[in-house]
Amino acid sequence: MTGYGDFAFYYDLLTENVDYEKRSEYIRNLLVDNGIDKGILLDLACGTGTLTLLLAQMGYDMIGVDASEEMLSVAQEKKMEAGIGNEAIFLCQKMQELDLFGTVDAAVCTLDSINHVTDEENVKEIFRRVSLFMEDNGIFIFDVNTPYKHKEILGDNTFVYDMDDVYCVWQNSTDEKMLTKVSLDIFEKVEDEEGEDVFVRYSEEFSERGYELSDIQKWVSEYKFELIGLYEEMTREKIKTDTQRAVFVFRKHGTQ
Repeated sequence: MTGYGDFAFYYDLLTENVDYEKRSEYIRNLLVDNGIDKGILLDLACGTGTLTLLLAQMGYDMIGVDASEEMLSVAQEKKMEAGIGNEAIFLCQKMQELDLFGTVDAAVCTLDSINHVTDEENVKEIFRRVSLFMEDNGIFIFDVNTPYKHKEILGDNTFVYDMDDVYCVWQNSTDEKMLTKVSLDIFEKVEDEEGEDVFVRYSEEFSERGYELSDIQKWVSEYKFELIGLYEEMTREKIKTDTQRAVFVFRKHGTQ
């Protein structure tokens, strides 16, 4: 995956359909129901920090980690605008290179960020490092796009987002190993020196990989985690054959 470059500045606009407030409530309820109503919470691949800051406002001490300096720059601006202080800090790190100053009580990773790590060994390393920096009985919540979504929804399809001043073409190509290559072309309407409307083009490329849910469960379980929940996204319902995004809930049960 690239550093998301120019895409960082359009990310929030292109994800307006994500109800972050509802998502933060969902995550908080999962945490509280499993004994985590306060403490230090890690938000892996936090992007522009919207979820991180909402959880900070709910009383958690947040650590937001992302590999993109551009994304974190936007997140830092949001933090200042919200008047949030030490309740949230941001670190620029790849998930598989996670290195914290101490341990956390829980960790979350949302919006299929795990899928963006396309090497299986790096995915396993993410799980190992989360375990390394998590307290015993800590909770790890993350979601993934399912193989069904890669095959039936994302695979070889094109999506178009047409907004007031931004037009985005999202093209996918998926191979037999469920590796989906994504090409984004973003056109922003601006005024030129003569005051005429013109479109400036930005391009971004990255990849996602669909992993079998049974493999993910096995990999996480190798690092002192016990599966305590596997749900349809934003629900407590069991996953189905046509589930597009699955939510895993694990509990840490010992030190490495």
